[in-house]
Amino acid sequence: MKALYTILFLIASNSFMTLAWYGHLKSKEMSWSQNLGLFSIILISWGIAFFEYVLQVPANRIGFKEYGGPFSLVQLKVIQEVITLTVFVVFSMLFFKNESLKLNHAIGFVFLMLAVYFIFKK
Repeated sequence: MKALYTILFLIASNSFMTLAWYGHLKSKEMSWSQNLGLFSIILISWGIAFFEYVLQVPANRIGFKEYGGPFSLVQLKVIQEVITLTVFVVFSMLFFKNESLKLNHAIGFVFLMLAVYFIFKK
């Protein structure tokens, strides 16, 4: 159960972080944000990223072996990276229609899955 909570929290936290890091790139299409300066965009992104931390920190606490979780530190990091890239791909496909997945991207994801396999192999 702790593994599931860890992964769900990581998915949610990475969704907020992806929105904070890349969501502002669509701000020209939103009337309320067209005239905002960079500093305002940074503050809004920090506000969104706050929720990433609210979820990321508990995910790591719940999932880490030394706090009773099922994952080592390295395993947590690899899980988080795979989730980050997966969330980013979904985000970019939904919000940035001009972006597309190519063969080299798919090959890269295969290598990430291999990384997960080898990190978890005993």
